[in-house]
Amino acid sequence: MKIVIIDYGAGNIQSIKFAMKRLGFEAVLSDDPKEIQKADKVIFPGVGEASSTMTKLRASGLDSLIPNLEQPVLGICLGMQLMCNSSEEGNTKGLGIFDLDVVKFPDSVKVPQIGWNQIENLKSDLFGEITDKSHIYLVHSFYAPLGADTIATSEYALRYSAALQKDNFYGVQFHPEKSSTVGNNILKNFLEKT
Repeated sequence: MKIVIIDYGAGNIQSIKFAMKRLGFEAVLSDDPKEIQKADKVIFPGVGEASSTMTKLRASGLDSLIPNLEQPVLGICLGMQLMCNSSEEGNTKGLGIFDLDVVKFPDSVKVPQIGWNQIENLKSDLFGEITDKSHIYLVHSFYAPLGADTIATSEYALRYSAALQKDNFYGVQFHPEKSSTVGNNILKNFLEKT
């Protein structure tokens, strides 16, 4: 199986590659559209800032490639947020895969939200045997509200989308590569998708 991690200079690439190795898979890092299109599975990672990341994606043509991919695609953290219509972070236009607008947490809570939180209302085979209220690891100041594509929720001042799915596109706000056994199982479920 060919797994490609989209390379746009994000910071959590090595931890995703290590997570793939733990599961018995090799993943390659690439910003080459042809290589990404040939992949069986694509991972769109995210650590960074929305507007500068979209600038990099536009410069390499990946902004038009990603929404047209037909194989399973997993967006992680910022990757998931950029798959939405827009983000308040840097007033950024996103890829428009998920019909949601990413917004900042209210001033009443400390941002970023860093640490472990629970996921609930699991509605996809992406979660397989994972049970409601399992713990996942997050680092984020912005969130996707609840919407038609929400397949899991979490709560921090308010309830928000912890995961999204539309057709072959999946997004998780948390970092599965840092979420212990639960995260490993989610990545395994994603990799087993046909």
